[in-house]
Amino acid sequence: MSIPRSWLYVPGHRPERVRKALASAADAVVIDLEDAVPVAAKDEARQSTVALLQERPPDSPPIWVRVNPPTEPVGRADVEALAGMPVDGLRVPRCEDPGAVRAVAEQTGFALMLLLETARGLLRASELAGADTRVRGLGLGEADLAADLMVRSDSGLDWARGAVVAAARAAGLPSPVQSVWTHVADLDGLRASCQDGLASGFFGRSVVHPSQIEVVHEVYTPSAREVADARAVLATGAEARARGEVAALDDQGRFVDPAVEARARVVLDRIPVERGVDRDPKGQP
Repeated sequence: MSIPRSWLYVPGHRPERVRKALASAADAVVIDLEDAVPVAAKDEARQSTVALLQERPPDSPPIWVRVNPPTEPVGRADVEALAGMPVDGLRVPRCEDPGAVRAVAEQTGFALMLLLETARGLLRASELAGADTRVRGLGLGEADLAADLMVRSDSGLDWARGAVVAAARAAGLPSPVQSVWTHVADLDGLRASCQDGLASGFFGRSVVHPSQIEVVHEVYTPSAREVADARAVLATGAEARARGEVAALDDQGRFVDPAVEARARVVLDRIPVERGVDRDPKGQP
C-alpha cells in the first residue's frame, strides 16, 4: 500500500460532505468529531459516523476518525462508540499522558496517530510514541500548540517540528504528517510550506479543503527524475557489492554508500500506487 500524501478532514456531522470526501482524490479521509463539530452537534456527529462506517463502501480510501480528547467524557464516548467499527485508525488530539493513549489502544485495537498540541505533550513525545505498539504516528496540532507556546510567527514552531520528526524516527515511526494549512485560497503558500515540510522530514499533509489536495500531491509525489536517480543509485550500490565493495562513484561522479542507498529507497517507497508502478511481492518498485 502506498503512503498517504493527503489526509482530508471532513466534519462528522455533515454526512453528505463525508461521502463527497470519500469520492475525492484524497489518499485518506479523516472524519472529524472534534474541532470541526459544534458542541451541540457532537452526539449527532458520532452517531452519523457510526452509521456511515456500518455501510462503508468496500473501495473507499483509508478512513480515520479524529475523536475528541479521550480524557474528556465526549472523547470517551467517541472511543466507546467506534470500538469494533471498520476504521483504519484514530487520530487522538491533545495527547499528554501515555497511560491514556495506552487505554485507547487497548479498548479499540486501532492504529493511533497522536496529535501533540501542548507544550506538555510535545515534551513527552518520546514517551507517547512508545506508549503502545499500536501508535503508528505522531503529528502536531500547530494552531493549538502555537497558542499554548505563545508563539507569534510560523517560524517560531520550527524547533517543535524538528523535535516531532526526531521523536517519531527515534521510535521507528513514519515521518510525521504536516499540520493543516489554514489559508485555503493561498495555494502558492501551501506549496512552499509543503516543500519546507518535505525538506524538514515530514511526509504528507492534512488538508481542510479538496482544492488543496492537488498541491500536496504535487509536492509529496517523487518526480520521474527523482525516481530515475534513486534507481540509478541502487544499481550503483548493487554493482559495488558485486565487486566486494561497500561504496562507489556512479557515472556522474556521485559518491554512493549505504546511507545514500537508504535515502534512495525512501524515494521509491513513496511512489503512489496510482502512478501504475509495478511492485514485486515484497512491495519494492
